Amino acid sequence: MPERLLLIDDDADLGPLMAEFFTERGLTLDCALNGRAGLDCIAANPYDLVILDVMMPGMDGFEVLRQLREKYKVPVLMLTARTEQASRIRGLETGADDYLPKPFDPLELLARVRAILRRVNPSVAPSKVLEASGVRLDPGARSVTQNGQPVTVTSIEYDILEVLIRAAGTVVSRDDLMNRLYQREATPFDRSIDVHVSHLRKKLTDSDALIRTVRGIGYQFCAPEATP
Repeated sequence: MPERLLLIDDDADLGPLMAEFFTERGLTLDCALNGRAGLDCIAANPYDLVILDVMMPGMDGFEVLRQLREKYKVPVLMLTARTEQASRIRGLETGADDYLPKPFDPLELLARVRAILRRVNPSVAPSKVLEASGVRLDPGARSVTQNGQPVTVTSIEYDILEVLIRAAGTVVSRDDLMNRLYQREATPFDRSIDVHVSHLRKKLTDSDALIRTVRGIGYQFCAPEATP
């Protein structure tokens, strides 16, 4: 079965064009013209990824994302105005996996969608449970616990934590994280990784001791080793 996407955008002309574009490339795209309709679609159907516009009348994309994150872990790529850096950061802090400024090149959107889908649906079998410093990851269930207590994380937060724990004790650069998780190069203005790590720290206890920032380079999970 082709992977199924949902576009939530009030532009009535964009949906059919994007549906045709993705269908030609082996993906299925449903469309919802407002936030409430989008949430209803998510409640009724299993989606592999949601493409969500920020600027919509009534319920904007941020509110849709906030309500979506209360119940679902489905990856979300947000469409933002090109000049609104604050909107991009707000979207990431609310739980978006990635963002793309409007107007966008459909091929770039496709590349970002495929990068997210490859990350959350790996072709290789899940590895064994990882544990370091009381933080335990189950790659099969994509779940996190700390000292036996569940920690609710988004799909991108889980993947960042898995990369850091697998490299426990060594520094992982922002460039490496961007390449592994997004399949693109980091730019000086792209705050995606930094925002997700900040969010992750808020969810873990003693996080400042666990995840160390190496200024100008990247991050290090401060544990002697990860135990398979």
